Amino acid sequence: MKGLLAPLIILAKRAAWTLLTLWLVYTISFALMWSVPGGPFKSEKKIPEAIKRNIEAKFHFNDPVWKQYLDYMWDICHFDFRASFKLEDFTVNEVISQGFPVSASLGIFALLFALLFGTTAGVISASRRNSVIDVAFMGLATIGIAIPNFVLAGISIIVVVFWLHLLPASGWGTIQQILLPALCLSAPFAAYIARLTRAGMLEVLNLDYIRTAYAKGLLPRNVVIRHALRGALLPVVSYLGPATAGILTGSLVVERLFNIPGSGSHFIEAALGQDYTLEMGMVLVYTLLLSVMNTLVDFSYAVIDPRVKLE
Repeated sequence: MKGLLAPLIILAKRAAWTLLTLWLVYTISFALMWSVPGGPFKSEKKIPEAIKRNIEAKFHFNDPVWKQYLDYMWDICHFDFRASFKLEDFTVNEVISQGFPVSASLGIFALLFALLFGTTAGVISASRRNSVIDVAFMGLATIGIAIPNFVLAGISIIVVVFWLHLLPASGWGTIQQILLPALCLSAPFAAYIARLTRAGMLEVLNLDYIRTAYAKGLLPRNVVIRHALRGALLPVVSYLGPATAGILTGSLVVERLFNIPGSGSHFIEAALGQDYTLEMGMVLVYTLLLSVMNTLVDFSYAVIDPRVKLE
């Protein structure tokens, strides 16, 4: 019973901090959106005053700012993000429900590629320290960190799509359409994971229990995979929270470049068109997701390393 109580208390504290964070993000976003010049109905075509008054009344723009703040927060607490200002006949809830699974799928593929390639490169580099392979992998990792994913995406489209004709340049639904944007999105994070894995492996390989495993005559491959890798992955697990944030924010541009119908494309369009309700909905969804991911990362520590206790 005591073993279950500590995780429940931690979850309750994290939930309280998440709610506080969401409220702060909502307050700051509300203040920024309503303080910028212009508005969602500003366009080159002048709207008749009568129609403008009807629109402002529909979206409560005639109410005092404090009342708009409270009414909007009340709707959000009931999971109602209201109608989109720009997308006709669509609510923000509908836009998120349609676009978020696409962005989540792209993010999951990118994270899996980053973990697969980054961990593999880091383990091989640490096992062959100061060799040609080590220098080559770490050189590629440095390049991957230095080049932003949107630059890599542009280069990949030119080379892979137009020169080699291997993969399509846009669209969504098939593995061929997912592969290139997921690889471009994962590249910088795979580079970070490779360096973290290499550093963790080098530290673990010098510990006493690894020397004991070698002294027992175990194969180097078994020592690395079965004994050293688990301890070396702790820095990588710590990085998964920021990596998730980077993949989510990076996907906004990548989705735009590859014409992927995800929530990132809607987020950019909402920012450019000052679609306040869609902006707010996307910001709060991303904030909630990042908080959940950070919580899962902290709990995974105790699973990977039994020496870590949840307090």
